[in-house]
Amino acid sequence: MSDAMTTDLYEATMALSYLREGMTAPATFDLYARRLPPERGFLVAAGLEPALDYLSGFRVGPEDVAAFAAAMHRPYEDLEPLLGLGFDGEVRAVPEGRVVLAGEPLLELTAPLPQAQLVETYLLGQLNHQTTVASKAARCVLAAQGRAVVDFSLRRTHGPQAGLQAARLGALTGFAATSNVAAADAYGIEATGTMAHAYIEAFPDEETAFRAFARTHPGPVTFLVDTYDTAAGVATAARVLRELGPGPGSAIRLDSGDLGEEAVRARAILDAAGLPEVRIVASGGLDEYAVQELIRSGAPIDVFAVGTRVGVSADAAYLDTAYKLVAYDGEPVMKLSSAKATAPGPKQVWRRPGYADVIGERDELPPHGGTPLLETVMRAGRRTAAPDTLDRARRRLGADLAGLPPQARRIRHPAPPRPATSAGLARLAGRVRHRIEQRLAASGGTGPRQAA
Repeated sequence: MSDAMTTDLYEATMALSYLREGMTAPATFDLYARRLPPERGFLVAAGLEPALDYLSGFRVGPEDVAAFAAAMHRPYEDLEPLLGLGFDGEVRAVPEGRVVLAGEPLLELTAPLPQAQLVETYLLGQLNHQTTVASKAARCVLAAQGRAVVDFSLRRTHGPQAGLQAARLGALTGFAATSNVAAADAYGIEATGTMAHAYIEAFPDEETAFRAFARTHPGPVTFLVDTYDTAAGVATAARVLRELGPGPGSAIRLDSGDLGEEAVRARAILDAAGLPEVRIVASGGLDEYAVQELIRSGAPIDVFAVGTRVGVSADAAYLDTAYKLVAYDGEPVMKLSSAKATAPGPKQVWRRPGYADVIGERDELPPHGGTPLLETVMRAGRRTAAPDTLDRARRRLGADLAGLPPQARRIRHPAPPRPATSAGLARLAGRVRHRIEQRLAASGGTGPRQAA
């Protein structure tokens, strides 16, 4: 199956209809989040790089046509107009790592209408999932207040590909390492790991297990100490580490119980054994809320290993994203549905100090102090620059978070900034609405080109 098959059936049906009706003029679609999930004061743009890879290689082949025909219960010949369809349009987007707000386009795509329609599902899937997880991961980094956060999510994400994405997004937002070997190799991320409780249980006792692990993994080691009795496990780990000479980077891991209290007891045992350099890693159902509480309690935890709740963004597992037609054949269009109305025309988002963002028409003059967020990243179906890097994305995010108002950075009950609409875009929306209403009145029904 080719990537062109990553689409909903209705999109293939619409694309075929457009081709048959000769509707191949340029169409512009905006992809954005209608609103922020609860407890979110901002979003982190992510997923653009794989989306551009997809668009660069998008082409409908014979096997895709055959699959579409089978799904529609139609002869191959009926779907043949789709054969060879590729992507040769323009993409303007917010680079990965930028902080964005509700209603601000993450991506704006302009291409012949059938092309633009067929890529909807893939683009929504990539940007929705990755922006969701990146936003959760960034909140963990904020909650940790400079202490290390590492990714332990692979075994609980929704499949290996989601695990790869979670590890990459953790690195993008400032995680120190990942346990995901494939992601470490693919993206140049530091790998980290420890042992499972099963490993301890397979040996006669903890000390035997610790020594065997250290023989196999010379250098810095992390011992899991809470399989049986946590205090006894810490004492045993301390004895083995002292005899082996721990070296920089060695640690113990706490994975159950009251992590704050257990960390205090563990720190006392390690310090009494003359091992102040041995770090304490905490894991077990952690996310930004738990990390914040542990930091506030003064728990002597050096590294937070976050997994399930972050890899699937458990408290807000999706974004209410939309991919909406805003212009066709040079004419701005909009949707008037109650609570889901759209703004017409190609756009730009200007960031002003204090996140006083303004959404306006693409070619409007920028407001005072405003810098554009949307950049042209693809023309004629080709990237305008080399692929972005995680390092650049991290720097963008660091700069954006530094300027984010404190009330939006809060982990609990944040107050997100709200973008404003420019006067020019408001006037355009009024004109388009009036035109649609006139057409509806004249036709007695649905007028042309007003719905997406």
